Amino acid sequence: MSWLDNAIAFISPEWGVKRAAWRSAYKEIRNYDAGNGSRLNAGWSVSNVSAEMTDRTSREYIRARARDLERNSDIMNSILWARKRNVIGSGFQLQAKTSDENLNTGLEKLWKKWCKARNCDVTGVQSLNQILRMAVVRKHVDGGILFVKRYTRDGMIPFSLQMIEVDELDTMHMIPGNPKHRVVGGIEYNEYNRPVGYWIRQYQIDGISIADPVYVKSDDVMFYYSKRRPSQIREMSDMAHTITRIRDVNEFVTAVSVKQRIEACLAVFIKKALPVSGIGRTNTPVNDNRVEYDGKRLSPGMIQEMNAGDEIDVVNPTGQSADATSFVKLHQKMIGAGQGISYEATSRDMSETNYSSARQGAIEDELTFMEEEEQILSILDEIYETFVISCVLAGLVSIPQFWENKEDYLSHEWIKMPKKWIDPLKEANATKTAMNFGIKTYKQIAAENGTDWRTQIDDMAEVLEYASEKGIDLGGVLFDGKLNEEREEQKEYDTAAGGNSNAGDPDAAGADGTDGRQGSGQREG
Repeated sequence: MSWLDNAIAFISPEWGVKRAAWRSAYKEIRNYDAGNGSRLNAGWSVSNVSAEMTDRTSREYIRARARDLERNSDIMNSILWARKRNVIGSGFQLQAKTSDENLNTGLEKLWKKWCKARNCDVTGVQSLNQILRMAVVRKHVDGGILFVKRYTRDGMIPFSLQMIEVDELDTMHMIPGNPKHRVVGGIEYNEYNRPVGYWIRQYQIDGISIADPVYVKSDDVMFYYSKRRPSQIREMSDMAHTITRIRDVNEFVTAVSVKQRIEACLAVFIKKALPVSGIGRTNTPVNDNRVEYDGKRLSPGMIQEMNAGDEIDVVNPTGQSADATSFVKLHQKMIGAGQGISYEATSRDMSETNYSSARQGAIEDELTFMEEEEQILSILDEIYETFVISCVLAGLVSIPQFWENKEDYLSHEWIKMPKKWIDPLKEANATKTAMNFGIKTYKQIAAENGTDWRTQIDDMAEVLEYASEKGIDLGGVLFDGKLNEEREEQKEYDTAAGGNSNAGDPDAAGADGTDGRQGSGQREG
């Protein structure tokens, strides 16, 4: 308090209290609640440091916990499967975009062959689609994965991929190859924090670390991870902000399961009315026909004779378990929201959706998955460019002046295989309306359906030609238009009408000012 406040409080304590209260309220207005150090936020300890300083201490531990949930949690796997289904699905189709159609066809055939496991994978185990699916899962669990280009003679071309986990980055190596560079977390950076090389720890096939790390230039490595801050240089698990909630759900479900099993138990205790042994010498039974209860089990419809004087106390746990459904459902919604996807995409529960809500949810999910697709496609672009160069060096394709016009011959597009429609009739009508109003072109619609528009037109032309040879007209069936006979009749009618601009339009007004329908009737008469 200032001297003025003290003076006012001395003259009038009431005025002093009011002044202090209003000053406190004024300070509350000026400040953020999130920055308030009051009792409610007293235990909230925070700090502002670089991303690497924040992540370094928790990266390994979070990765280990995420992997544990991947092995043991159904909710965790529902998130991972949703990502894998929607980001990769059945894969991406290549469309070479050079000016030579024959070259495009040849490159696409070679690419399809190279994508097989024995050609694209240095281990010969996974196809390219399987590698991409694994990469999406590893990015969300481990935080990232490394695509390493290997140049071997085992496949159809001297180029294949090796997948390396982030654990294999040698974090203990500190000496850079260039004195001006720095090595942090197994990655060597230049003065602009750009990766120039990776120090890969070597392992035996059983996982035991051996020898010194191997240096791989950054030109041959594609590090697939999400960068969220400018100061971030290494990966962090994408599940970091939701794994605690996933574990809470697992613990809750386990507790409810144990409680239900306890409530289902029925225990029976026998109260002895007589001593266990007879009078006198111990362990000498009074009656050899006495029934022993050790190891007895209850069974439906059982009739059992008891010893004289014995009584039964039944322990039957009662009570009702907590409503686990609403708890798990709420948490699954929060977990999905934390990962940017809807509850329906993770739980596969469509009981609360209609067509509109399902459609809106699918659109929002698609925007989330598009970010992952963008990263995957950038990696695929580099893989394809290396593939084309390898094909040229191996002599599989002959391209004159390739090195002078390399960018033109590397031009390509990726088409993702389409998803199934939610309501085919409504989707088809919406697509037709969009094309009729010029909102979408036929090329865009074909791409959305995972096909090339030229190929689709060629296929339709082939079908129509074959049907025509068999005497079947499929024009009206395929295009919802007039059949050839109807078009011929309309053409003959227009010719017979003498070229009148109103012929064939019964609603148009006649040339003499009479109703067009009467004129049409007179002409027909």
